[in-house]
Amino acid sequence: MIDRPGHLKQVESLLRQFPVVAILGPRQVGKTTLAREIMADRKGGATMFDLERAEDLALLSDPILALESARGLVVIDEIQRRPELFPSLRVLVDQPRVRRRFLILGSAAPELLRQSSESLAGRIAYHELDGLSLAEVGTDATSKLWQRGGFPRSFLARSDSLSLRWRQELIRTYLERDIPALGLRLPAPTLRRFWMMLAHYHGQLWSASELGRAFGVAHTTVQRYLDVLSSTFMVRQLPPWHENIGKRQIKTPKVYIRDTGVLHALLDLGTSRAIEAHPKVGASWEGFALDCTVARLGARTEECFFWGTHTGAELDLLVVRGTRRLGFEFKRNSAPRATKSMHAAVEDLGLEHLYVVHPGARSLPLASKISGLALAALSKELRPLR
Repeated sequence: MIDRPGHLKQVESLLRQFPVVAILGPRQVGKTTLAREIMADRKGGATMFDLERAEDLALLSDPILALESARGLVVIDEIQRRPELFPSLRVLVDQPRVRRRFLILGSAAPELLRQSSESLAGRIAYHELDGLSLAEVGTDATSKLWQRGGFPRSFLARSDSLSLRWRQELIRTYLERDIPALGLRLPAPTLRRFWMMLAHYHGQLWSASELGRAFGVAHTTVQRYLDVLSSTFMVRQLPPWHENIGKRQIKTPKVYIRDTGVLHALLDLGTSRAIEAHPKVGASWEGFALDCTVARLGARTEECFFWGTHTGAELDLLVVRGTRRLGFEFKRNSAPRATKSMHAAVEDLGLEHLYVVHPGARSLPLASKISGLALAALSKELRPLR
């Protein structure tokens, strides 16, 4: 097991502020492990219900009766299987003078759960748990993390072949069991073909009409498939940033397979040599570096954008928090240089700084407000957002 102290600290902080905290993230990313760590350190007792167990499902058939006497921390795992529990949780958290906190774990975004935001408005906080980060595994394991991705069991597998096999089974289980469990009637073979096709679009602008034609279905259908994969944390849609700067700007999102290990499994790339020889190697590294950067900053999904103009200027990642604007370019080149496009981004967007993240050995200044940032130095030289 790899310790994840940053996530542990953030969730415990939220539990002190909110009666309900939701840890959301893809299946098998470590939500239950993190919850058990929190339970072990919790004073006042803790109880866990796993909604994949028939006994626990039966116990919660009348949630008010089952939970009204509970005290301390109550953990409910796989909440997406019973979203109708949320109204009952609202009744329970509104009871006066009851010392009780709820920690709920789910594999779907709040928009897909729907009832959580409606029933628990003002009472719930969300914490997104991603795969293992570069800071958690150490820079010596950078190549391994890029190849295998951040799912703990994939990263910690005894061999590359076992890691690949685990990711292939994750994809199969996700399609055949997890999607139907959310009440989504999508044929598994069709969604698998779409997901594999999407892997070849990794790091590119999203075009529902283009992919719909290639896939032989309506653009609304492929958009629905994309939204499902995004809402279950398998795909990142990086929205475009646009404002009134007197230039025509791109207004379509970019798409990334969120975990590079899953990307490589979809492309059937089981070794580092196979990845290096594949045409998507540059896009794969870009997505990996982007995820490492977002994790280091602690940036929320709604704070991350990409920016581009129709004249060719672009920025791979724009992070906006309050009045702060940071820009990032990801170049799989150990000797990056400042370009006209980068200078345009700094000026047009009013960036505080632009970092060119690269795989080289050292960081270096490139121009005013533009620096080369070695991926290995990310944890030392890039401060989390405050």
